[in-house]
Amino acid sequence: MRCKTHLNEEGVGIGSALCKRLLQEDAGVRLCLACRSMQKASATKAVLLAAHPAAQVTLVRLDVSSLESVLRAASEIQRRFQRLDYLFLNAGIMPNTHVNFKALISGLFSGKAVHMLSTAEGLITQEDFITADGLQAVFETNFFGHFILIRQLEPLLCCLEKPSLLIWTSSSNARKSAFSLTDYQHSKGKVSYSSSKYATDLASVALNKYFNKQGLYSSVVCPGLVMTNLTYGILPSFFWKLLMPIMWIIRFFTKTYTLTPYNGAEAQVWLFKQKPESLDALMKYHSCISPMGKNYVESRKMDVEEETAETFYQKLLELEKHVLARLNAPLSPK
Repeated sequence: MRCKTHLNEEGVGIGSALCKRLLQEDAGVRLCLACRSMQKASATKAVLLAAHPAAQVTLVRLDVSSLESVLRAASEIQRRFQRLDYLFLNAGIMPNTHVNFKALISGLFSGKAVHMLSTAEGLITQEDFITADGLQAVFETNFFGHFILIRQLEPLLCCLEKPSLLIWTSSSNARKSAFSLTDYQHSKGKVSYSSSKYATDLASVALNKYFNKQGLYSSVVCPGLVMTNLTYGILPSFFWKLLMPIMWIIRFFTKTYTLTPYNGAEAQVWLFKQKPESLDALMKYHSCISPMGKNYVESRKMDVEEETAETFYQKLLELEKHVLARLNAPLSPK
């Protein structure tokens, strides 16, 4: 199996574009779409098969906001496949979003407009909630559900003779200031999305430390600013109508305004073509676009301390032990 893709939790977006691009790169790639909505997954499969009739596309139901769903999906994947070469971790939510319109309007007419619109720093907050697993929803959906899936699928991912690659979708909104080791689920803050994406960066670094010697590697990508259902849900539609002309103008001055899912998937496709062992564990790979519309990838060192990554990883293992014991599930398949 050449890859496995998660579609965005808020609708078809980068995940769908990624599948199309992977088949363009290698028509023989075998895709497994692990999605919450089987209706949307089936629609994506139909589109893929219309363009590539011989493609092998498998669907698995997976809701990363439910650990029971994660365990069922992992079990099904193990029954269907002998190994995984790529695991794209792409699901995400940003619930109950609130926008600081005063900061937005004042920022548009300041020298920080590009930075503000590229990172949403100081603009967006979320009202999080607790899932049925007793976890913060954004933490579980954007990060921890993926982490448990990886742990359950270790037998299919770890192979020294043929290394596998985890590819996490992070964000330019992943900020150290939003994350705390004493509240890594971000139960007390209002920027849970940013915290969850920084958790992704930390975990990727830690996973490389423990699993590179077993043939499993981890990398992080940033798709840039991409207009998907997740993005459109942040502001009322009339605001987007006002902002879109400005955004297209700003695109000529910043390389991270990828805007379309096709462009946003550039870093993921680039990683698909690399040897996992050749990648830098401390780098985040950004999808970029030139003023003339040429896609390319730029690597930037993550603002991550390896000691913090290690401490966080140990906390994750303790949390894993606790939640799986409650579900009477093994820590990893035998």
